[in-house]
Amino acid sequence: MTLTQLRYAITISEIGSFNKAAQILYVSQPSLSNAIHDLEDEFSITIFHRTGRGVSLTNEGVEFIAYARQVYHQYQSLLEKFGKNGTIKKKFGVSTQHYSFATKSFVEMVKKFNTYEYDFAIRETKTKEVIDDVATLKSEIGILYMSHFNRNIISKLLASADLEFHHIIDCQVYVYLYKQHPLASKEFITFDDLEDYPCLSFEQGDNSSFYLSEEIFSAKEYVRTVKVNDRASMLNLMVGLNGFTLCSGIICEELNGSDYIAVPFIPDAKDEDDNMDIGYIVKKNQILSDMGKLYIEEIKNYFKERGVEI
Repeated sequence: MTLTQLRYAITISEIGSFNKAAQILYVSQPSLSNAIHDLEDEFSITIFHRTGRGVSLTNEGVEFIAYARQVYHQYQSLLEKFGKNGTIKKKFGVSTQHYSFATKSFVEMVKKFNTYEYDFAIRETKTKEVIDDVATLKSEIGILYMSHFNRNIISKLLASADLEFHHIIDCQVYVYLYKQHPLASKEFITFDDLEDYPCLSFEQGDNSSFYLSEEIFSAKEYVRTVKVNDRASMLNLMVGLNGFTLCSGIICEELNGSDYIAVPFIPDAKDEDDNMDIGYIVKKNQILSDMGKLYIEEIKNYFKERGVEI
């Protein structure tokens, strides 16, 4: 087994095609196929299902690639620490729930590095995929929140994936809505106030538990609900449908614009009060790369610059 073979296998798993992977890796397809065959023979496993429509990972392949990413990540960390003149592009990825502050901090971090030398990726995605991406080292860091309601379930998922959660900030709950919304001028908003308006939430996939919801108080029964997959759609529905979502109240006007507002939320007396513990997840005992350290620093700076206590 060589690091080159691992890099080939990881690239194919991400692209889903030997042909396209060969082009990206600047090797011939026969050479690439032979390298993967040798790797499979060495470990007596089949990593990829090969069909006329492309390739996909076998069950063994999924596990193999997860370990391969860990090994290759450590190799890249060595290059970053000791191989300053290396020619291989260093990679850094973040997977996050739909937070504009996470994207804004990513932008500020990338500005400080030469994009000719680094491959960067940020993925706004479902909660379970944030966890899976970090578990397989597809991303070095994941951004998500925990609360009294979901902490037990999320903690179990993190433990089973050998991940750990690091606290960044505690946030009270706010109602996020369009500035022209009928409730926008209120000092605070309750569940009763929201009864006539659609609750907007991010889709978490089929058969997903409401413990994985990105919105706090997800177990509450809302009369009207609409699921979305991205922040842009959610913002559009806030305008078009007078929709709302429950959030941390941290608004990035640079990315989302100035047409939206966060109003403090007060739960009903019968509902347990809660807050959002926002933090980042990484592999246990992992030493963050220079990019990872700077990214977390940029997030903390983002909050400090806006007077948010961390």
